[in-house]
Amino acid sequence: MSLDFDSDTPVKGGSGTVGRCSPCNRRVAGSSSPSDALVIGILGTGDFSRSLARRLVACGCRVVVGSRTPSRFVALFPEEAEVTHMEAANQADLVFVAVYPEHYSTLVHLKPALAGKALVDVSNGLQIKQEGPSNAQQLADLFPESSVVKGFNTTSAWTLQAGPRDGSRQVLLCSDDQMAKSSVMQLCRRMGFIPVDMGLLSSSLEIENLPLYLFPSWRTPIICTLALFIFFYLYNSVHEVLHPYITGGKNKLYKLPIEIVNVTFPSVALVMLALVYLPGVIAAFLQLWRGTKYTRFPDWLDHWLTRRKQFGLCSFLCAALHAVYSLCLPMRKSARFQLLNKAFEQVKAGNADSWVEADVWRMELYLSVGIMALGLLSLLAVTSLPSVANTVNWREFTFIQSTLGYCALFMGTLHTLIFGWDRAFLAAQYHFGLPPTFLLVLILPLTVLLSRLALFLPCVNHRLRQIRRGWEKSRHIRFTLSSEDCFNGLENVSNV
Repeated sequence: MSLDFDSDTPVKGGSGTVGRCSPCNRRVAGSSSPSDALVIGILGTGDFSRSLARRLVACGCRVVVGSRTPSRFVALFPEEAEVTHMEAANQADLVFVAVYPEHYSTLVHLKPALAGKALVDVSNGLQIKQEGPSNAQQLADLFPESSVVKGFNTTSAWTLQAGPRDGSRQVLLCSDDQMAKSSVMQLCRRMGFIPVDMGLLSSSLEIENLPLYLFPSWRTPIICTLALFIFFYLYNSVHEVLHPYITGGKNKLYKLPIEIVNVTFPSVALVMLALVYLPGVIAAFLQLWRGTKYTRFPDWLDHWLTRRKQFGLCSFLCAALHAVYSLCLPMRKSARFQLLNKAFEQVKAGNADSWVEADVWRMELYLSVGIMALGLLSLLAVTSLPSVANTVNWREFTFIQSTLGYCALFMGTLHTLIFGWDRAFLAAQYHFGLPPTFLLVLILPLTVLLSRLALFLPCVNHRLRQIRRGWEKSRHIRFTLSSEDCFNGLENVSNV
């Protein structure tokens, strides 16, 4: 059973009315006497139990902690909390079970005391389980006369102690007893958290697995980033280090730590940024081909679309690192030696002025466009943060992420094109017959930009807007005319 509420006395919690007192005349923290407060039991004396007790006491609840050795742990809990033997469960209206799942069997002797009460299981597993039973389901099997609610396992002890303002405010809850779940939801709101109903207790396995996942939405973007970095790093090493050594015996290994890395990062950044907008283009053409928006995308495309923010942030990271590495290039000893050697060669050749107008303009434009691309990427990255995204409406968010996002992709592509300028037509750039890196990098961004440009064609854009407003190619309305209408010369109308 859940907390029972009296029909006469309202329960005050935090900012409003939470419920009413139970028939056993227990009242909430707004009462003048601590003995009238809502009694919450906690079984266990670990870090989570201590933080939970501190939070409950701050909310005005009367807390009773059950321990096999209360004298050992009483000093670790707030003075307002009562630390007694495990039989303290008799006094509680609602009980938090904060012991390890393997120790659930030690609580069996409390069955009579816990019968008819809501038990909140806050445990987590040691590894991800693909099949049940979950810890909460095991607890429900041990205490069939109690109502088990799974919750608070995704909330850390630090969040409980510091308050929800410093951590996630959501608490995921599930239970087969709707009344018990509602009681815990009311308690969550009273503590300052936002309860999220996850359904029946069968969802507890999913909730218990959540804290064990390590950035699940980042796995694919990070793998793509690392794979692209390794590929371009090896490709650039072949061009800039291996080729000079084989053809001329020159040792260029000093380029590996800084120069090769600096050429690799912008390559990865531009390709990753193109991968942010490529799935949207594919989805648009898929809708045009199908003639409807009501058919599900393939699973791989759905997965790709939901990971675009992570792809974009990885792109921003690589672009930012490229900017830092570029600023460090003149600080290298190798760069200083090369500068001195060129100056000596110029003096030896009697050349007083080495100014090349085309090279100057190319470098000025190259840097200017690169700075613009990094600035737009920074704006996209900042806007993707939840704290910032929540302050803009949907149209503003779409404008930044879509319109300015394509501007960033265009600037990044233009940055690479200016770098390539006439280098793409020099035979010396094709080491071992392999094209220079910037040509490989440009393939995907140019494909995305040209495809997007095709979607802006009036005929294509009009049909795509129709589809996204609900029009379907396969839906045709036919009017069957009577013979009298045909005799009167009325035309047959179809495909309306």
